Amino acid sequence: MTDVALWFAALRQRAGVAARALEFATLCASRSGEVRGATWAEIDLRAKIWTISAERMKADREHRVALSGPAAAIIEAMPRMEASPFIFAAPRAGQLSDMTISAVMRRMQADEVKAGRSGWLDQRSGRPAVPHGLRSTFRDWAAERTDYPRDMAEIALAHRVGSEVERAYRRGDMIEKRRQMMADWAQFLGAG
Repeated sequence: MTDVALWFAALRQRAGVAARALEFATLCASRSGEVRGATWAEIDLRAKIWTISAERMKADREHRVALSGPAAAIIEAMPRMEASPFIFAAPRAGQLSDMTISAVMRRMQADEVKAGRSGWLDQRSGRPAVPHGLRSTFRDWAAERTDYPRDMAEIALAHRVGSEVERAYRRGDMIEKRRQMMADWAQFLGAG
């Protein structure tokens, strides 16, 4: 999606928990399942780090996300539901469904088409954009519009980097270097 900043501005105008979850997912370049399952206990607002346990990650290893100012502001603004550990809780305090987040994007697309515009389309397929495509947009931005190293972008996406031997020796996750990258991403989106 080449007009991601326009899409992001439209998203920020939408109300609701699912819209905030999608906004947070975009700012963090995270999978929707990681965001839907995010708990208050995983967030360290003082350090601006979100730590996702290995059990919740696709790669079965802990992942830390450097929270940009706008991402931290979303967390700070979310009301806490006493009966729920989830930051982006469903109305009955459970976890949001994946369809809830996808529905935000579908409604945004429908509103654009209703207004006589083509909407928010994937530039390769020409199909309406979907939540997971935002991670691809982040990766393209990191590769084409910035000087950030490939490995740093891949680590931000929680992808495995390097061979098994290299991973055995690389124990750091470049969190402080990634912090600036995520702030720049937020700025690119128009949130910074």
